[in-house]
Amino acid sequence: MQEKSKEYNEKEQQVAENRSRNTLFERRENLQKHESYASERRQYDAIRNGQTDRIQSVFQITPDGTPGILSRNELRNSKNMFIAGITLFTRAAIEGGVPEETAYALSDGYIQTVEECTSKSSIEKLSQKAALRFAQEVQKSGMQHYSREIEAAVKYIHLHLHVPVTLEETAEAAGISASYLSRLFKKETGISVSAYIRRQKIEMAKNLLQYSDYPIIEIANRLSFSSQSHFIQQCREVTGMTPGKYRDEHYMIHWDIEKELCVASKSELKKEQD
Repeated sequence: MQEKSKEYNEKEQQVAENRSRNTLFERRENLQKHESYASERRQYDAIRNGQTDRIQSVFQITPDGTPGILSRNELRNSKNMFIAGITLFTRAAIEGGVPEETAYALSDGYIQTVEECTSKSSIEKLSQKAALRFAQEVQKSGMQHYSREIEAAVKYIHLHLHVPVTLEETAEAAGISASYLSRLFKKETGISVSAYIRRQKIEMAKNLLQYSDYPIIEIANRLSFSSQSHFIQQCREVTGMTPGKYRDEHYMIHWDIEKELCVASKSELKKEQD
């Protein structure tokens, strides 16, 4: 049984290597080169730094090569390339300070949405929209102008939203005393450490209410609120509404808008087929 499995894996590896060689040969025959790393890097940096004003210009730069070939079907290839791009956007956003759970929730939503796209042009529009959204999330995290100590503190908070976070633990992660962190944090962010933690927990809760089906009690537990009633109180203070009301008004609205981009008009489809 193990020998058969080994033989199968070796065959699969050989098929993959043959396809790689064939793709390289075809590109050389047609004088094509793969789109450069610099192009990906421009997108990555714009998202990581939360530069929403750069997203459109970055996408308008003429590619210095051709996209990869991930499928022989043209539409499937565009979808696969989109998914690869979303992986890049997600990593850039996390590096820019977006909580992992928020970034991965966005990633999953966009990957599900692209499957409903019916044309290459709609996928391209969705890709730019996704890049902008990830950059906006980085902006919301507000880390790009912080000192090294406060950036370390903010990263620690974002990584520990699912457990109780203390001032002392955050200060230790930042490499400074708790009293100095309190003063420096208030100076750079305009709010106290405890207020920032509360705000970020509610921001995470808003994302889970909007993009997930988790029950409200589970969201409260995931974000380490002392009770569901405490979560409801904190949510009302920050958003002006209860978690249930927020979900009723915002649940999946973002994806409904994005899906509209994926429905290609007859003229778009005809243009691509021609």
